[in-house]
Amino acid sequence: MPFLEARRISYAYGERQVLRDVSLALKSGRFYGLLGPNGSGKTTLLDLLIANRQPAAGAISLQGRELGSYSRPDLARQMALVPQEFGLGFDFQVGEVVLMGRHPHIPRFATPGLKDLALSRRAMADLGVEHLQERLMTALSGGEKQRVVAARALAQDTPLLIMDEATANLDIQHTIQIFQVARRKVEAGGIVLAAIHDLNLAAAFCDEIFLLKEGALRAAGRPEEILVPAMIAEVYGIPCQAAFNDFNHSHQISFQWQQQRP
Repeated sequence: MPFLEARRISYAYGERQVLRDVSLALKSGRFYGLLGPNGSGKTTLLDLLIANRQPAAGAISLQGRELGSYSRPDLARQMALVPQEFGLGFDFQVGEVVLMGRHPHIPRFATPGLKDLALSRRAMADLGVEHLQERLMTALSGGEKQRVVAARALAQDTPLLIMDEATANLDIQHTIQIFQVARRKVEAGGIVLAAIHDLNLAAAFCDEIFLLKEGALRAAGRPEEILVPAMIAEVYGIPCQAAFNDFNHSHQISFQWQQQRP
């Protein structure tokens, strides 16, 4: 049985249909990439999968049970989100923000236990932000904040980790770091679903790809099956070549462009 399954879900903002008849299933020990051009419905789909929105049609189930039947605390023990943007009403230290990821596991009126503190410290170490734990969030760069938010989701220690373009503000070193941490989670039996713009990162780290086009699921399968020149040209409108890269041992894409020279 899939851990999370969407069956023919659709969604609209008023008269504008943004998702149409989308079905997918997430299973343990798999890294899934959610790809598609801007406006193809990736963030809306993630909102539906985490129950921030309700589908206009279709159904979503979590471990065989209707998603809407779960309480918010119960959902927070099953899935964690690294959002595109993260805001706080008050200023907190980095260590406090990461520890917030443990709140779904801490009984009401109780204080964090040794396990909560240990998981928070491990998450900060994994994302390279432990040296920032006493710094205020307002004193951090955009990339540092994003790594702290990722550490908070990692500390939540859920079976499913969802990342919505989580590396948009990061340099290449820290981008690869987050994907490596996510890959280790998958190898330990977890599930990762990541909305990604970089096709080569998706090809290098993902086990399976969901490719959206204009709100519909255009294709699903292994990177080398989906990220082929004909499909990329159809969905993104860009000519390319695809081949196995011996250096990083993954399917990689080379793009063609024209550049005006003086």
